[in-house]
Amino acid sequence: MGTSSDHKYAEAKEVLSEYGIELERLNIERVEIQADDPELIAEYSLKVLDVDIPLLIEDAGLYIDKYYGFPGPYSSYALRTINNEGILKLMEEDKDRGAKYISAVAYRDGETSVTFRGEVRGFIGYDEKGTNGFGYDPIFIPEEGDGRTFGEMSAEEKAHISHRARAFRKLAEWLVKQ
Repeated sequence: MGTSSDHKYAEAKEVLSEYGIELERLNIERVEIQADDPELIAEYSLKVLDVDIPLLIEDAGLYIDKYYGFPGPYSSYALRTINNEGILKLMEEDKDRGAKYISAVAYRDGETSVTFRGEVRGFIGYDEKGTNGFGYDPIFIPEEGDGRTFGEMSAEEKAHISHRARAFRKLAEWLVKQ
């Protein structure tokens, strides 16, 4: 797996281990195109890598309904520049706080390439809550949860409903059938 995030790697490794699948992390330079769809970004990043082993790439983003999906594919940039405080400031007067996390996992093994998508709906809270997770986790409240942010959940609780876990479970189920 190519990723620069320890958190993403740990979550992916945990989910895949449930299926008896081992995941190793590769420190490789990744080419990332600008596109609205995380599936296209992950697929392109995977396609241009010249590595002759089974390989996967994951791309994810937070998509805020009121802002037409912003920050979406620019989630890491928005996090680096305006952070959670900036998102909360941008939305402080908004009643429409709907959002979703989307994850896309692209996998290649020889001639076979597949992509799996995971999504979780929720909304943006009014304050940062919790110190677990990473990124937007302290401001994202999943619909399927109990009112807590991802940042307030343990890694195990988050892995039951997260977008990334859903995408990796789809990949794992596909791999087990192969």
